[in-house]
Amino acid sequence: MTRAVEAGPAVEMGPAVEMGLAVEMGRRVRVRVPATSANLGPGFDSFGLALALHDEVEVTVTASGLSVDATGADEVAQDETHLVVRAIRATFDLLGRPQPGLALRCANRIPHGRGLGSSAAAIVAGVVAGAALTHDDLGPGFESASRAAPGTGDAGTGAGGRDGDAAGEAVEAAVGSRGESDWMLRLAGEIEGHPDNVAAALEGGFTVAWQDPDGARCLRVEPFDGLRPVVFVPTVRQSTRESRGALPERIGLPDAAHTLGRAALLALALSAAEPAGASRRAELLLRATEDRLHQPYRLPAVPGTAELVAGLRALGIPATLSGSGPSVLALAVSGQQAATAVGAAGADFSVAPLTVDRVGARITRFAAVM
Repeated sequence: MTRAVEAGPAVEMGPAVEMGLAVEMGRRVRVRVPATSANLGPGFDSFGLALALHDEVEVTVTASGLSVDATGADEVAQDETHLVVRAIRATFDLLGRPQPGLALRCANRIPHGRGLGSSAAAIVAGVVAGAALTHDDLGPGFESASRAAPGTGDAGTGAGGRDGDAAGEAVEAAVGSRGESDWMLRLAGEIEGHPDNVAAALEGGFTVAWQDPDGARCLRVEPFDGLRPVVFVPTVRQSTRESRGALPERIGLPDAAHTLGRAALLALALSAAEPAGASRRAELLLRATEDRLHQPYRLPAVPGTAELVAGLRALGIPATLSGSGPSVLALAVSGQQAATAVGAAGADFSVAPLTVDRVGARITRFAAVM
């Protein structure tokens, strides 16, 4: 069954639902979504890597109205323009459900406007929450709790730092590997406008996303075990829209060919299926993260960013802009190389040594409270 989404292509729906039924009042879910780094150098608007830094959103269905209680990284909208709310509403519309009242509690840990996928995390949280609130049986792809990852060290145990419910009442489970046919990916990609971050946020690990005529699709690749991402976050913000304004409308064929070759190499170098040792892996990643498509035009926009990337690469550490910037991502191949990267940061950047989130969006469902 398909239902046209306003101003976009038809999105193929997932598990069958009975159209028009109201969502049960008091139903509550919690969604945890990772930060993501897109592009990774040459993989413009396609490659994404999920990072173990998470936003959490708890959503309760109410009789009417909207309330938003948010803590953490940045101020957010308190009305219907909130990205999570917009994504929930879009999901209900797609599935033909009446719009209920909503109460949101948000723990925001992903910095906004820094190239770490904060908007994608909000959109994915809303789409997944909307799907979970609508479906009793979430269908193929929502896997058992056995796939849920262990704790990642994020502050707090529930949305807003509140302790979770008692053992046995609710269990966190992975959304699961839904693959290229996922309707949630297509809807999230349509809202976001590009699929790279939302694919990684949904699937975890390393993802390759693309656009078909009927919407976004992706494939997930398991990254090699030793990958240790390090993120350097400046104090300044930069929107993706502003950053895209710096890009040329055309590039030359030699630059396009160079970037395509590096993108193909990067997909192989990041894969756990490639049996390279650490030193060989670092060499491959250093070459693979070269880019002539977007970084030469974006790096000069933030003082110190080009110098940081150049300095890290001079140390043999693969480094790129994270997404459209202004943050920088280092793809260290070992704990030792990650420590070297941390030591290279200047005073204008805060440093976050992270791990790869290999699970993606997680969901906890609770019994409805009437």
